[in-house]
Amino acid sequence: MQIAVTFRHMETSEPVRTYVEEKLAKVKKYIDEPVEAQVALSVEKKIRHKAEVILLAKGVTIKASDETNDMYAAVDGVLDKIERQLKRYKDKIKRHKPLGGRDRRIEKTIFEAQSIDEGYPEPTIIKSDSFHIKPMSVDEAVMQMDLLDKEFLVFTDANSESINVVYRRKDGNYGLIVPQI
Repeated sequence: MQIAVTFRHMETSEPVRTYVEEKLAKVKKYIDEPVEAQVALSVEKKIRHKAEVILLAKGVTIKASDETNDMYAAVDGVLDKIERQLKRYKDKIKRHKPLGGRDRRIEKTIFEAQSIDEGYPEPTIIKSDSFHIKPMSVDEAVMQMDLLDKEFLVFTDANSESINVVYRRKDGNYGLIVPQI
């Protein structure tokens, strides 16, 4: 596990860094893949101690933060939140049965702007990537949106194989946009 600890508005503290690394090592039991963790510890107004953690693993990004009057308590709080999210994610993965459906392949190409602007017969390609997108259910899309801490997610529906959008409403509920063909 790669851990990057950043201290903001406070002195670098080796005991706190060691404490964070020991606590994050316990989280590794929930994810088998290589994990990268970015931890930001800060003090605001000399009273409020804030800990933010971004955990990156294969296909999963989990974010959490916590504020208290003590840095160690803030670290404990944020890692408890991360652990709950990972448990929930792992349980959903265990319950999820793979859906039979075809994978879609998307190709992303970046062209050089100058070759397009000047009207060359063929634009110059700078970079080209292609990747598979696995169809998912609405529940899986909501889970992925929550784990990524996004306001909306565009995904391919496993049943209809159409592109749908799930979004977080202002009242805290979720909305689904399904195209009508």
